[in-house]
Amino acid sequence: MWFQLPRMAKEKTQQKEFLEAICVLQWVLTFLFFGLTAVILMVYLMFTSLWPLPTLYFAWLVMDWDTPERGGRKTVFVRKWRIWKHFRDFFPIKLVKTAELNPNKNYILGCHPHGIMSVGAFSCFSTDSCGFAEAFPGVRPRLAILAGLFRIPLLRDYIMCAGLYPVSKPSLVHLLSKRGKGNAVVIVIGGAAESLASSPGLNTVVVKERKGFVRMALEFGADLVPVYSFGENELFQQVIFSEGSLSRNLQDLFKKIVGFAPCLFVGERFAFLPYRTPVTTVVGSPISVPKSATPTEEEVDHYHRLYMEALSKLFHEHKVSCGLSESHKLRII
Repeated sequence: MWFQLPRMAKEKTQQKEFLEAICVLQWVLTFLFFGLTAVILMVYLMFTSLWPLPTLYFAWLVMDWDTPERGGRKTVFVRKWRIWKHFRDFFPIKLVKTAELNPNKNYILGCHPHGIMSVGAFSCFSTDSCGFAEAFPGVRPRLAILAGLFRIPLLRDYIMCAGLYPVSKPSLVHLLSKRGKGNAVVIVIGGAAESLASSPGLNTVVVKERKGFVRMALEFGADLVPVYSFGENELFQQVIFSEGSLSRNLQDLFKKIVGFAPCLFVGERFAFLPYRTPVTTVVGSPISVPKSATPTEEEVDHYHRLYMEALSKLFHEHKVSCGLSESHKLRII
């Protein structure tokens, strides 16, 4: 069974295309520069007559430090912003349902590939623009991202309001144990390592050595669900350095220290705007996972293997309908 929202108009006015481009541009610039700009602004204000403002903010920040890992501060208002519908229509982005998700259970959705900015994951699971609530009634998606972003002043408050959560163990434990049932925690499994393999024509996912999400699923009895965003890797052209080269080693070092990879990429217009390429995010069938407070390595390996098999099956079953040729393969590393 397929569920897909929304149907896109075949023709767009010039004004509509402009609105879409502006909405996407603001998101890309926020993704790239909001954090750095916020830090510079707060430091600058400390040396002006407005110093009480950052001082009070930092005092409040200390008291509020653990809020992201205790369920955050999501607002429905931000999730329902009109700009996200223009953002969705720019590509366009579609959500495809292949199976039911029981609202009386919890889930961990592994989303692939990361791409440069995880556009499909953000639009489908952190906004209401793609119809997740209608497709999966009673299930609440909770997109978990790099925990370090929640330590950046001002940026942390914005992304919490957008319904984003840190992908840290305390945060995931809270979401899977303190919020009742019907929680779908979405994790972009491949993370920064997968972003470095993002390029048009490539379908590479980093998951073979990533088993923490499986262990978490076993500890809380959360079913595993593979998700694949077709078209995610087509949105930007990236310079990919060969393994062992100086440039790649510097990228890996930066990733190890900071937590994300400095990708060298370019879009279609003004370098920052991505290509208008359709992104189809397909949500697969859940893999039933028993609850085991102290899972063994054998249990983790077993369900990890089932997950990789399900992900591969999902990719090959939907690749042609989502714009790829029959010859395309999924590379799991």
